[in-house]
Amino acid sequence: MSEVRIVLVSDNHGDEESLKWLRETYADYDYFVHCGDSIMPAEKMDGFICVCGNNDFQYGTSVPDQQILEAGGHRIYICHGHMDFISYYHYNTMAKRAIAKNCDLVFFGHVHTIHDEMCEGVRLLNPGSILHNRDGSPPSYMLVHLDGPEVNVQVMAYGNAKPQPDTWLSKLISWLSRL
Repeated sequence: MSEVRIVLVSDNHGDEESLKWLRETYADYDYFVHCGDSIMPAEKMDGFICVCGNNDFQYGTSVPDQQILEAGGHRIYICHGHMDFISYYHYNTMAKRAIAKNCDLVFFGHVHTIHDEMCEGVRLLNPGSILHNRDGSPPSYMLVHLDGPEVNVQVMAYGNAKPQPDTWLSKLISWLSRL
């Protein structure tokens, strides 16, 4: 079995340039997976396996809330996360949903922070936001390489992000994300 290479991204919130840059930079990768909150029309998401995020109202029912990707000997549960866990950083429900679907990996977004942990025997990966991470870390995405049972993850900083205004709302969201 040959290695499968995946670009994993989430929460670009309308920033088309970041997705265009990923497609161009990693044109030779096998899959592009977007974990929701693109806030872009489906035709602009061409080439990405997408799920619907809590801000993706434009999709209606044309993009599913979750998908399963079988790649490199793994079954991957892809979701945004807003319907898959009860509170931030308590991911047991999401892991149990993955187990029920015979998945050993979960790709998710929503929280705008990088995450890589084992939960209930399932590896949970969140690339953070390619636009704005709530923990102050640089905007990010992940490169995931599947080689048989091995899952190698590289967190990548995205340097073309636009600065976000430091408003009372952004401060409140950042504070709430730490709870």
